[in-house]
Amino acid sequence: MSVSVMIMTLNEEQNLPGALESLKWCDDVVVFDSYSTDSTTEIAEQYGARVVKRKFDSFGPHQTWGIKEIEYKHRWVFMLDADERMTPSLQQELESIAAKWESGEHTADKDPVAYYCGRRNYFRGKWIKHAMPPGNNMRFFQPPLIRFEREVHQVPVVDGSVGYMKGMFEHFNFSKGIGEWFNRHNRYATMEANETIIALKEKPVKFSNLFSKDRNTRRLEMKNISFRLPFRPFIKFLYMYILKLGFLDGHPGLTYCTILSVYEYLIVLKVREINRPDLTAADRGEGPALKN
Repeated sequence: MSVSVMIMTLNEEQNLPGALESLKWCDDVVVFDSYSTDSTTEIAEQYGARVVKRKFDSFGPHQTWGIKEIEYKHRWVFMLDADERMTPSLQQELESIAAKWESGEHTADKDPVAYYCGRRNYFRGKWIKHAMPPGNNMRFFQPPLIRFEREVHQVPVVDGSVGYMKGMFEHFNFSKGIGEWFNRHNRYATMEANETIIALKEKPVKFSNLFSKDRNTRRLEMKNISFRLPFRPFIKFLYMYILKLGFLDGHPGLTYCTILSVYEYLIVLKVREINRPDLTAADRGEGPALKN
């Protein structure tokens, strides 16, 4: 096969077998592990995957290290998470693109060197097709020509043109339960709050980006604008549930739109907290304030 796959992990013994089962066709799978304390690495080795370890710092730098410092067997690398699954249609598309480069049929200065693809997100056994649409996920690329920025929800910087794939992979974001999802997104919210503050200070709105030919450029500018909107959580809910037709996803769609708006509110609260260093421990909910 002509495609390598990298999976970032931390204590993923529950999810990893399913991901590796969907990659049995691949002869170069790298499990990029952040020193798991469960049986993640043993499972990876049982499936014949290579294991590379590095302490996790934040998503952008960690991901960039993984694609720059690890030596892959093939020119093209696909990045999959442990709670995601490759699909046969996407596999065929990946191999077709890689084969084009191997055969010399590509045009180096015109053909994309990195690709976005969509994903089917599942919640309570249902594909959340509307409230959580496939989106643009940068997952397939040539490592020397890409890096990732931001602490969380990384933004790719590509040295060359980008393309968009038709195939999609599957995502089981709630595979460990709703409690784990909230714990994880509490950590994400802290990172997002830091990135929000940076954006407000250093990234002015560029309305011209809203008319860019590149759909991801338009999406990122809309997100930059959203940082400045009042009532962000409420707007997020209306956008997902009404404008994106989340109500068509039934009760799972309603629940998902609700918890995403809660996540947005958590980011807002953390931005306020970071901007108010004078808050006491009691104000932050860390316990009673000390009295003189």
